[in-house]
Amino acid sequence: MRIAVTGSHGLIGSALVSELERQGHDVVALVRGSAGPGRIAWDPEAGQLDAAHLAGVDAAVHLAGQPIADKRWTAEQKRRILDSRVASTDLLSRRLAEAQPRPSVLVSGSAIGYYGDRGDAMVDESSPAGSGFLSEVCQRWEEATAPAEAAGIRVVHVRTGIVLSPEGGVLKKQLPLFRVGMGGRLGSGEQYQSWISLVDEVGGIIHALRTESLSGALNLTAPNPVTNGEFTKTLGSVLGRPTLVTAPKFGLSAVLGHELVAEMLLAGQRVLPKKLLDSGYSFGFSELEPTLRQLLQKAA
Repeated sequence: MRIAVTGSHGLIGSALVSELERQGHDVVALVRGSAGPGRIAWDPEAGQLDAAHLAGVDAAVHLAGQPIADKRWTAEQKRRILDSRVASTDLLSRRLAEAQPRPSVLVSGSAIGYYGDRGDAMVDESSPAGSGFLSEVCQRWEEATAPAEAAGIRVVHVRTGIVLSPEGGVLKKQLPLFRVGMGGRLGSGEQYQSWISLVDEVGGIIHALRTESLSGALNLTAPNPVTNGEFTKTLGSVLGRPTLVTAPKFGLSAVLGHELVAEMLLAGQRVLPKKLLDSGYSFGFSELEPTLRQLLQKAA
């Protein structure tokens, strides 16, 4: 297949491109700046993307968007987070719909933030949206694929959990503290964390591309979510380090801001990948401890 990918330089995107190319697919990256071999230039903020350049693309994967947790959520930063997802998704969807011939499938990024804070309640793709800023972002992000859906393109919204890789994301940020025995739980540690290995994140996206019966929401999370306390204890055990430190809510809020902490660090999301399992996907990593052991053994 010839597959267009946005966000190809990010943690997930770079791993996805490598795997797609390994499997023999022709990957074309949508990039800001100059076009070239294997590259299509686009500028979501300016609404610039030529549909003619997408002609002959069989599928598209949309992963681009402003990082969510890199900065405090000022009003301006929240606007950037929302606009970077909605505007880029709308533009790509409209241009894919205009392409002749148009692709058969669009796998578009989303997140389990869609469900909001659900405590210890189990949720799957049939569960309703939650409340809060992240839920609003995810809802509008998914709604922005409407032009592609109206044109008959199969659209899959991959609601991704915490992607585990020592090469980036949350785990990379945690490792320096945990390796010196300064890691610990966040707040009470009772909040559920729905995680997925980078290998299964990439595998799930490719499965969504290939599986014609899949459309709409698709949770990309491992089938065994854990609490933050369990995650902390397991990571400490794998590294052979104590995890006695606790990051209290007031301390986290002072550094990162109350809203970000409440929705990203202390919110409970016990998300199950029901549609992924029902469609026949087989996880490479379904339990946390062996996942962390293998990831960190490779990174050593």
